[in-house]
Amino acid sequence: LKDLQRFPSRTQITRHMCEEGWTAIAEWTGVPLHLVLQSAGILKTARYVNFYGFDGYMESVDMLDAFHPQTILAYAMNGRDLPLQHGAPLRARVETQVGYKSAKYLQRILVTDEFVDQGNTGWAWYVGI
Repeated sequence: LKDLQRFPSRTQITRHMCEEGWTAIAEWTGVPLHLVLQSAGILKTARYVNFYGFDGYMESVDMLDAFHPQTILAYAMNGRDLPLQHGAPLRARVETQVGYKSAKYLQRILVTDEFVDQGNTGWAWYVGI
């Protein structure tokens, strides 16, 4: 987390659009994902970014969403450290997608050229807003 906080940060006020029909507005602060990916030196063949949470949850986005300027790895919410109920210590914020794409409790991120089939989750893979 301390390494991520050394990157330039971005603060944005956005609306969370839950797939269950509710919404909420919050201020999120974190590092733009594209800065982390560029720093890691991803290959030109990269097509997907997979997020893995400490809770076992896995979600993925394509490179277009990963490099969107509003896609961040958030470590703060409403001017304070990210609370546990909102995904601490770190969560993805993918503002171009419905809420469940913004994976909580991030443990690791994997960049790949192959789509990882999550099985029948009941949710669509692409859920842009």
